Amino acid sequence: MNVLGIETSCDETGVAVYRDTEGVVANQLFSQIDLHREYGGVVPELASRDHIRRTLPMIDEVLKEAECTSSDIDAIAYTAGPGLVGALLVGASVAKSLAFAWQVPAIGVHHMEGHLLAAQLAEESPDYPFVALLVSGGHSQLMACHEPHQYELLGESQDDAAGEAFDKVAKMLGLPYPGGPAIADLAQKGDTGRFRFPRPMTNKPGLDFSFSGLKTFTLNTINDLGELTEQDRADIAAAFQEAVVDTIRIKCERALDATGLERLVIAGGVSANVELRKRLDQSAEKHQRQVYYPPLRLCTDNGAMIAYTGYLRLLHGHSEDLGINVRPRWPMTELNTDE
Repeated sequence: MNVLGIETSCDETGVAVYRDTEGVVANQLFSQIDLHREYGGVVPELASRDHIRRTLPMIDEVLKEAECTSSDIDAIAYTAGPGLVGALLVGASVAKSLAFAWQVPAIGVHHMEGHLLAAQLAEESPDYPFVALLVSGGHSQLMACHEPHQYELLGESQDDAAGEAFDKVAKMLGLPYPGGPAIADLAQKGDTGRFRFPRPMTNKPGLDFSFSGLKTFTLNTINDLGELTEQDRADIAAAFQEAVVDTIRIKCERALDATGLERLVIAGGVSANVELRKRLDQSAEKHQRQVYYPPLRLCTDNGAMIAYTGYLRLLHGHSEDLGINVRPRWPMTELNTDE
């Protein structure tokens, strides 16, 4: 079985083919970072227009890479949400149109479930049940995953997601978009002992996140220093990253303690952060637990995770009509095996 996956939820166009006998046999990604960088963030209208230009040519390229034709495709998976409504509509429209033309089913996929299941595409993949941390530009959530497509929300961000906080602090420091990689690079030159930034919402029980106050604390530190030297910027970047990573570590440990589970899956763009992986690996070793990550190439938005998730959904009997419906907001807890 060959499943074509289309990802257009935000600022990356991803197309891939998943084959049940071989895994991901073709995977291409185009990032719009250069397009949006001059604006300091994603411009939804520009994102949608770029998806329109690139999606069909990329499908042609992926089919060639997979050495198959349209007649070899058994289903088309696409990101139905959450995300930017215009961007989602591009992928959904292309998927439903091709599904009609090729006479195959189209499967709407939850973007964050795609990130979560990308860990299953790694050489070492987790067995159920496990706790999942979904951490990206738009989401910071802890989920208990008891079995496939059954999710229990344990905690989530009450304001800025972790990736969003990275982007905003990077802008404060005069760093380019996207902020996560830029802060991580600068932090390597910083002294983590110079500043002690707060670990938000770790001094009271619960598994929710909040990074807005940490962002404000960072801004106040910058304003107190006045004109920043390059070392000031590096030290602030290091302190900020340290605070975010430590906060996430604490919350993950609490989630595992609360559920009694011993496996942790980290997914989403921020899961590529080297310092975060280091701290969670250390925590897992200390507490004799296991931690799993998607392959680095699948941490950001990509078509492979959508194709694979669509394949699993198809196996569980998921079906839908050819109507074009997307969900910019879509809680993962609404997913279930009876869809």
